[in-house]
Amino acid sequence: MKLRKGDEVEVIAGKDRGKRGKILSVLPKEDKVIVEGVNVMKKHRKATRDGASGERIEKPFPVHVSNVMLVCPHTGKPTRVGYAVEGGEKVRVSRRSGKAI
Repeated sequence: MKLRKGDEVEVIAGKDRGKRGKILSVLPKEDKVIVEGVNVMKKHRKATRDGASGERIEKPFPVHVSNVMLVCPHTGKPTRVGYAVEGGEKVRVSRRSGKAI
């Protein structure tokens, strides 16, 4: 998977198309990522025994990796990600600007 936790991404498909946010977590086995402020659902929490009332919590749910695109830190536009070897290390490279991410 070419995306990592902390990367800024833009949603390119679905109900939240055009929104940007940071990746909170990556789920590589499912090919999904959780992005802050994207695909937010309301989850109901039951009341506990000691008298606290129930509540509705807004929580971001996973989005498939194919529906998000990394935002290039140099140009600020969505870009594809490639790899290059620089100084004996494999680094991620922005296809739009050609610079290391």
